[in-house]
Amino acid sequence: MKLLLLLVAVGLCSAQYNPNTRAGRTSLVHLFEWRWDDIAAECERFLAPNGFGGVQISPPNDHIVLSNPWRPWYQRYQPISYKLCSRSGNEQQFRDMVTRCNNVGVYIYVDAIINHMCGAGGGAGTHSSCGGYFNAGSKDFPSVPYSNWDFNDGKCRTGSGEIENYGDVYQVRDCRLVGLLDLALEKDYVRGKIAEFMNNLINIGVAGFRLDAAKHMWPGDIKAITDRLNNLNTRWFAGGSRPFIFQEVIDLGGEAISYSEYLGIGRVTEFKYGAKLGNVIRKWNGEKMSYLRNWGEGWGFMASNRALVFVDNHDNQRGHGAGGASILTFFDARLYKMGVAFMLAHPYGVTRVMSSYRWPRNWVNGKDVNDWIGPPSNSDGSTKSVTINADSTCGNDWVCEHRWRQIKNMVIFRNVVDGQAFTNWWDNGSNQVAFGRGNRGFIVFNNDDWYMDVTLNTGLPAGTYCDVISGQKEGSRCTGKQISVGSTGSARFQISNNDEDPFVAIHVDARL
Repeated sequence: MKLLLLLVAVGLCSAQYNPNTRAGRTSLVHLFEWRWDDIAAECERFLAPNGFGGVQISPPNDHIVLSNPWRPWYQRYQPISYKLCSRSGNEQQFRDMVTRCNNVGVYIYVDAIINHMCGAGGGAGTHSSCGGYFNAGSKDFPSVPYSNWDFNDGKCRTGSGEIENYGDVYQVRDCRLVGLLDLALEKDYVRGKIAEFMNNLINIGVAGFRLDAAKHMWPGDIKAITDRLNNLNTRWFAGGSRPFIFQEVIDLGGEAISYSEYLGIGRVTEFKYGAKLGNVIRKWNGEKMSYLRNWGEGWGFMASNRALVFVDNHDNQRGHGAGGASILTFFDARLYKMGVAFMLAHPYGVTRVMSSYRWPRNWVNGKDVNDWIGPPSNSDGSTKSVTINADSTCGNDWVCEHRWRQIKNMVIFRNVVDGQAFTNWWDNGSNQVAFGRGNRGFIVFNNDDWYMDVTLNTGLPAGTYCDVISGQKEGSRCTGKQISVGSTGSARFQISNNDEDPFVAIHVDARL
């Protein structure tokens, strides 16, 4: 009996690492700042038909509304209460989105802001997305309710109340992060309010949570909250399924706080992944793609079964967070597509694709002074809808990288090769590399400054394959390049360094 209970406990614990995606779907997409109505439509018309596993959404709860600067993206990260009304829509629209997305097998992952409330300078009044009263100065949030007793100011050891030294773990976890009122998560009452908020979302049907600013919370406090969470809604998930937890912990090495402290709770965001991959694809500091042969744990990353990975995220594409100028973004589209394709072809981690909006970058002294700009908005501050153009791209300044043919087709590639071994690595000692995934897929990159003409062992069955980067398989034909795999599994790859996309990917579902 004791053994059975132990196995049940271990099962509950380990399930926090499982994204709960439907079988055959492996990748998440972050639809940053999208409206709930638009996400619901995107699940049905594009994400489900193309094998996406789920959507990370922007924080769904009541948040401050800032006018200086004009409605910035980060106002979503300043909670006022846990009511479900935000710039993306009201509670009814949120529930409709979750239901519609779940019904087509695309699950919802909430960006949960539980470390803090709004900034201490947030003032008093009704400037919140739900319109409720609050007073940041007196720490009065009646819609929760939280009061002065529910914050960490008494524990912070700095004169300013702010984090002044990131080498001091007590400051990092007990003081204010950029002025945000830091919640006293060791208090049972506060834990209960947060768990109540998250359980409401679970009951509605969400599949998991990204825990924002996890590094700024004590691991024991997070665990005390996640231990209170309900199992997932059995309308869409198997009985006993636990919510997927992935925690934002920026650790590039040499930090006072290590990602390893959080691995017992759920997955952790591996920030070294995008930073180092960006260096390699950009060929900075003497880095070469041939060095990627032992990519993953061999590069000092956390274990693959504990990592959530991405090429860029909403913070570091703006120069925040980690990685600096090495981070690849949609602004560097050619290199970005190579980086995302490598991520989706390689077996390491749970992968998340970014989907952004455009803003006018303005660099002053190495900083983008427009990094605050919120989503495409109407004159009244409301978020513009995501319009879909005839060629499947997006309008209204929504970038929609997840809809780019090369990225969408690599999401499908990852699904096709899921569970297959990393095989048949080849490189030229420089920036031409190739690798397979068992006998189901093969990808080749030419990131050198000269033409590539090479015959490689793909490990795939003989046949004619459609390259899913230059085009795709449509009916009985290829819209892009064709690759012929011989009876021994070998194929010739010719890739110009001047190609729009200097890489080729084939898989068994793209065979004629």
